[in-house]
Amino acid sequence: MQIIEVTAAATAKVWLELPFTLYKGDDNWIPPLRQDIEKVFDPKRNKAWQFGEAVRWLLVDDTNTPIGRIAAFTNEKMSNPLDYPVGGVGFFECIDDQQAANLLFDTAKEWLTTRGMEGMDGPINFGEKNQFWGLLIDNFTDPPTYGFNYNPRYYQSLFENYGFRVFYNQNVYYRTLAREAEERMQRKARIIAERNKITARNVKGLSIDAIADRFVKVYNGAWATHEGFKPMKKEQADKIIRSMKAVMDPRIVIFAYHENEPIGFFVNIPELNQVFKYVHGNLNWWGKLKFLYHKKFNPPRTMYGLVFGVVKEWQGKGAEAAMIQYASDTIVANDWYEDLVMTWIGDFNPKMIHVIQQVGGELYRQYATYRFNFDPNRPFQRHPVVGRKEDNKKADSAESASSSEEE
Repeated sequence: MQIIEVTAAATAKVWLELPFTLYKGDDNWIPPLRQDIEKVFDPKRNKAWQFGEAVRWLLVDDTNTPIGRIAAFTNEKMSNPLDYPVGGVGFFECIDDQQAANLLFDTAKEWLTTRGMEGMDGPINFGEKNQFWGLLIDNFTDPPTYGFNYNPRYYQSLFENYGFRVFYNQNVYYRTLAREAEERMQRKARIIAERNKITARNVKGLSIDAIADRFVKVYNGAWATHEGFKPMKKEQADKIIRSMKAVMDPRIVIFAYHENEPIGFFVNIPELNQVFKYVHGNLNWWGKLKFLYHKKFNPPRTMYGLVFGVVKEWQGKGAEAAMIQYASDTIVANDWYEDLVMTWIGDFNPKMIHVIQQVGGELYRQYATYRFNFDPNRPFQRHPVVGRKEDNKKADSAESASSSEEE
């Protein structure tokens, strides 16, 4: 076996197309858009290059046949709640061979070590967490949602046999929209709406600027108390909303208000993989024509929940119920969509998981973000639980004790 660094267009093409061989015959697999992946490794289009670097490798066997690939990256802006430098690996694909996988992981480890890293997380993205993040470990029977990884079941063994351990699990929730909201929730929504003057409505008719203004207010108010949180600027929100414009359905972007002040949001878009499955991973001119055709004549029946949040002082006071009730009264009543798949929530955020469960979300799919510490004597720590410092200290102590016993 031989490792080849991707430095030319020819090897980059082979690196991109390798999954088409590995997933041949898997009816669930929907190829990710090559344009989305190429953007990750383009310094002109991915701002993460301002704060780090990335490299790709291809693995070939003795007959020069491609059998695996991986990418590694450093990013000084990557969120890391622990106090040592950690890099990342991602876009991992490999035949079912531990020796081949180990060679890929070893190559990434060596490169990261020379850049001062003391561990690596994976599989993750060189950039934001909204795409290509985590290893699928549960539910291999349904096609992947747009932007989510998909992989064979045996990848879990390849990671864990090498020494990766779960840093956190990523829970994906699902809800059938036709199922009515629970009577308790409906009653609570009505009471709150009357007593606290909470209303909910979609963004139909609003300008991009107006939507971005509401978005940034709720985002900053909902996550301000999270460790390591950095307030979003209006310019960032404007860029996010503009990037969604081409696929946004304003009927399913919902805000909750208290006396016309935004206090919550439930931001959804159509589940794009229900259309992208027809373009076979390439949104070139022909792919765009197929996308437009199927978007019109085979429109998505599933919504994808990008983000659900409520300003801190209004959490648990009915704003969540008001938005779900509004969705039931509009989206369900008009049969615009059939079901909802929500973006992943880390198991380190039990409060948000509880909120999603309260509004009827059921665990649908699970991913894992793994961590591998280069120093085998470093006690392994899972991702701290949001908002529970004392519990985190106890968990750390228990983990340290467990590590000592293992040694």
